[in-house]
Formats: sequence, structure tokens, C-alpha cells
Amino acid sequence: MGMTIAEKILAAHSGHDHVVPGQLIECATDWVLCHEITTPAALRMLEERGMDKVFDPSRIVAVPDHSVPAMNIKAAKMYQKLKSWVQEKGVKHFFDVGRGGIAHVVLENTGLVNPGQTLVSGDSHTCNAGALGMFATGVGSTDLAGAIYAGKVWFKIPETMLIRVTGEMQPGVTPKDIVLEVIKRIGADGANYMVMEWVGDTIDRMDMEGRFTLTNMAIEAGGKTGIVGVDDTTRQYLRDRGVEPGSYTEYASDPDAKYKVVVEIDAAAVEPTVAYPHIPSNGRVAGSDRIAVTHAYVGSCTNGRIGDLRDVARILKGRKVADGVQMIVVPATQAIWKQAAQEGLMEIFVDAGASVSYPSCGACLGMHSGVLGPDDVCISSSNRNFVGRMGDPSAQIYLASPATVAASAVAGFISDPREYNAPAPGTEAAD
Repeated sequence: MGMTIAEKILAAHSGHDHVVPGQLIECATDWVLCHEITTPAALRMLEERGMDKVFDPSRIVAVPDHSVPAMNIKAAKMYQKLKSWVQEKGVKHFFDVGRGGIAHVVLENTGLVNPGQTLVSGDSHTCNAGALGMFATGVGSTDLAGAIYAGKVWFKIPETMLIRVTGEMQPGVTPKDIVLEVIKRIGADGANYMVMEWVGDTIDRMDMEGRFTLTNMAIEAGGKTGIVGVDDTTRQYLRDRGVEPGSYTEYASDPDAKYKVVVEIDAAAVEPTVAYPHIPSNGRVAGSDRIAVTHAYVGSCTNGRIGDLRDVARILKGRKVADGVQMIVVPATQAIWKQAAQEGLMEIFVDAGASVSYPSCGACLGMHSGVLGPDDVCISSSNRNFVGRMGDPSAQIYLASPATVAASAVAGFISDPREYNAPAPGTEAAD
């Protein structure tokens, strides 16, 4: 019996020629990603046990991103803990405030993480990096401590779900709509502890930004990780970041690899999708209901990339955010912020009445810079709409693509972005 991509990577990192789902392995970690929320807890565990060391300072990437710039003393202390540890242990790759942004998006652009590697972090959206053909997953602070100390973690080999997406997406439909459609079909636990492997001609044509959106939300279906096989798109993306083919290992699933389940998606039949409260699987077609919104949020590790901001700018150019709607746009990294400014996107956002914030996770998880109050209604390009996720438990969160968020901000109620495909009268679409 053949193996999947994920099984091959895990076999190679555990000294096995062949592994099967359910098998327990001790897996070597190529990379450990750390931020200021979960890492301090892991460090305390190590310090309390006299195990205060780092397996390899050159294999740690540290990016403060959840509560930065610090909004209170507690947040400042967590940031200080991470920074002092980085300095004390000589951690080589530190993307400090003003030099980084949201950790997962910072990491994907560094050229450090490559196909065939393993990555763990104390953050559930670490699966984002699976778009690079690697095994990347979030772990608890205890396992994070072990990875920092020994460069190893225990895994049970997960089963794999194959998701085959074929056909052309309609204008106005994005990878975010594809992943929301998949989660709607399989349920919020439909891929519980599985690898979600994405294939098909739609994926073959999709750029890396879209693929990152797909793998990023594996956890929203209960998945262990998401993964996309390496192809010319992946290789060019890495080459643009100084990484040449041959310097990494590419794995492909065998023709006779065993999959737990196969999901078939006709991309042409997918419409702009909105996940209603309070679960990402509660998907409906955008504009099905005229639901008034008070907040519109574009950002997060799911959809704060430059392509996402361009989609928003095309809709906002020459238009205004509706009265009574507070719109916040958060570029995922400093580099994306700068590129958006150079392309004139920031001016479009400001002219439309949107606020542009510092790259961070703040509003996405209700920590700062956009926390929702009682009975607020937010349409968000982020990944979770659980009760209390972005602030007050009575707030309502609707998940959608950046284009749907922008269209809804202009209309003042949840809207179909296809109604805004044409530029506003007297304007041209943003490049």
C-alpha cells in the first residue's frame, strides 16, 4: 500500500520506511514557530523542570503578533518574556514589532520553511504552511515545550481526506468561498484529526495566496493540517524567495495511497459563501438574507494578503463604507502594508471611510484594535465565528471572503460581491 504526502513526510522524520494511520511516532521537527501568547507558558514548564534550553536556535522562528503593540501591562509582559528569551538563547530568526506582522504570513514569505519539512507551533493555524508541501500543525504548550527543548514531538499518524476541486471558479468567487463550501459540506468536525489534501485542476491554477487560505482553515474542520503538493507554482514562489529546487525534498502521494474519504467539489457551482454564527460550517450563499452589519473586518492569517487587499480596493474604489458601519483593514505583515501603500490601496481604503491598522492578530481573536461590543454584527474575513471570538458573547460574527466583506461594508448589510464586479461610476478598478 502506498503512502500520502503527509505519511511520507512523517515517515522520513521518524526513521521509518513506511507508516500507517494510527501509528504512534516520535517525529523530528525542522522548525518551531513561537509567538508571545503560548510560548511563555511552554518556557515556564521548561524553567520549572531545569530544562531551560533550545534544541537549535537557528530552527526557531519567533514572531510577536497576537497582542502587539501591547494594549496593556499584561500584554507588555508577555512580549517582554518572548523577546528576552530570544535574546538570551540566541534565537536567530526574530521578527520583532515593526519588522514582522502575523506570524503565519511572515513565515510563509521568509523562504525558511520548505517542502518536505515539519513545523510545529502553539497556534492552531500553523497548518497554513501546508500549502508549501510540508507537514505543519499546531500543538499545545506542553508539546511546544518538548519541541523547543528536544526538537521532537509525538504524533499519531493521521488519516487523510482527499479534496478534489475541479472547474473554473465564477467571477467574484475566491478560495475562501471554496474552503467555506467544503467545511459546510463535511461539518466542523468532518476532518477530525485528518490531513486535508487538496488536488484538482482548480488547485493547479490557484496562486499560493489562495492555497494558503485553503490550508489555513483545515483546523476549522477539525483537521490536523492541510497540504498541497509541490508543483511549478510552489517552486516559483520559493525561487522568488531565494530557494532553488533541489535544496528541498518534494513528496507526492502514491497512486495507491489510501484515503479515509474523498470529497469532490465543482468549483463552477460554488457561490460567494458566508458562514453564519456561531460555527464555520454554517455556510450560506452571500446575500441570501439582508442582515445589517455594524462592523466589517478584513485581515487575519487567512485573508490579509496583498491579493485580498486588492480585492477589497476594487470594490471600495469610488465608493463609501455605509453610515453606521465601522470597517477595519489589517494588512497581514509590514511588507504587505508597504506594498499596499505603494499600490495606492491605502488611499482607497481611507477615502472610502475604512480604518487601516497595524499588522497583528488583535481583532481576529478579540484582544484589541477592533474588539466587538454587545450585539455588534461583524462580517469578517477571518477564520472563526465562535461565541465571544471577537469580543462580547452577544456579538454576531459572519465569515466571508474579503470581497464579500467589502461589498457588505458598502451596502451596510451582507451582500453578494458579484453585484460590485463593475467599478463605481467614474472610476477604474484598482490594479
